Amino acid sequence: MNQETPKHVRQISKCIIKPHKISEESKQPTYLTPWDLSLVNLNYIQKGLLFRKPSPSFQDPNPTITFIDQLKHSLSMTLTHFYPLSGRMVTKKQDNPPFYGIYVDSSNDSVGAEFIHAAVDITMMDILTPTDVPLIVQSFFALDGAICHDGHTEPLLVVQVTELLDGIFVGCTFNHVVGDGTSYWKFFHAFAEITRNLRKAGIHDGSISRPPITKRWFMENDIDPALISLPFSHHKEFIEDRYERPLLRERMFHFTEESLAKLKAIANEECSTKNVQISSFQALCALVWRSITRTRHFNSDRITSCRLPIDDRLRLNPPLSGNYFGNCVQSVSGTTTVGELVQHGNGWAALLLHEAIKEHTDEKIRGLREEWMKKPRINQTRPIFDPANVMMGSSPRFDAYGCDFGLGTAVAARCGFNNKFDGKVTSHRGLTGIGSVLLEVCLPPESMSALESDEEFMGAVSPHEIHWQHLPCV
Repeated sequence: MNQETPKHVRQISKCIIKPHKISEESKQPTYLTPWDLSLVNLNYIQKGLLFRKPSPSFQDPNPTITFIDQLKHSLSMTLTHFYPLSGRMVTKKQDNPPFYGIYVDSSNDSVGAEFIHAAVDITMMDILTPTDVPLIVQSFFALDGAICHDGHTEPLLVVQVTELLDGIFVGCTFNHVVGDGTSYWKFFHAFAEITRNLRKAGIHDGSISRPPITKRWFMENDIDPALISLPFSHHKEFIEDRYERPLLRERMFHFTEESLAKLKAIANEECSTKNVQISSFQALCALVWRSITRTRHFNSDRITSCRLPIDDRLRLNPPLSGNYFGNCVQSVSGTTTVGELVQHGNGWAALLLHEAIKEHTDEKIRGLREEWMKKPRINQTRPIFDPANVMMGSSPRFDAYGCDFGLGTAVAARCGFNNKFDGKVTSHRGLTGIGSVLLEVCLPPESMSALESDEEFMGAVSPHEIHWQHLPCV
């Protein structure tokens, strides 16, 4: 894309989409759990997929318009299952006795999710071929910079469909208080499933293969969910000032299954600890952590951490269903000094991450929850933005490329600029199938240039051409 003549995304239409059917369950308030409430300072989740544009035919000379109309209809049916996304956040407060609680209200018939149809005069190759993720991708998502607390007045879900000259980008802006990454992709898969079936048959009853469990889980199985009282009287007491975004470069780095297997083998050889098996992803995270830290040139005694999101669903005893719709994720971290990290190899760093993950047990999860209930708190983002840290986000386990809207396999997965900062690394399943990984790395320009010159890191990375050469018919 010619940087001298930048293109702009233009909005064609905008409308509100409401659930196709109103269930009795949706008329009840959705009380938020400690996992949910701790996230009100975070930005919305912004993720989406790029598809090839459908070709005109004699039967359908305007297939893109047809597709967009089908998306609106299928979104309405999807919201029947994922009804919290059609609501708004509400704060209930009183002075005597003091009470301050936040919940989601989906009962108001005047609210819903927002649907935007937009267009831009660029091609898929304009997205895929540049070294850095083009800035225009940020315009493929709505509510840029919004935090979850804004869900009191803003939609909890905005779907933006952006037409390219030869492609279609389906992007969602999804309030993180309503659900985590697992929940996001459960919704996206259901949305795709209904759309695909609608396109095949022309009609659809709105059923999905894996209905979500929308009732919030509070650990106490013998009592009904209740509205949690927070130790505040006004949102200014816990909402941070919006941070000024630094100048960042965003670049996609791809790692094949073979490359990751080598990293895993080296890490396990260096680790040489009995009864410990470093995973491919742990080895990759260790490489990223050490490589990024080398680019920053901090003093050797500076503390550095690598934080990993971890799904609590299967770590609980008994485990929580994978269909649970809400937040059930926390983060664990490996921490050391810059000097120690750089001096040792990837196996040593991977072991720090492995031990942090191993220690995140059912007992640990329940203990953290009990501590939170004794002293409720809202996460502050300043510690996350420490320029000495690396924060891994999302997961290659999410089957993004399995979301089939009836347009074939997605060409690419991309994120918006929300929740981006120096050292944020977002992981996706790779382009060469299960076992490969695609990372989106955010760094200041000078750090990114240094990373691109790091022989150890770049030696594990696929050639940049894989982002389009591996995709047939592009």
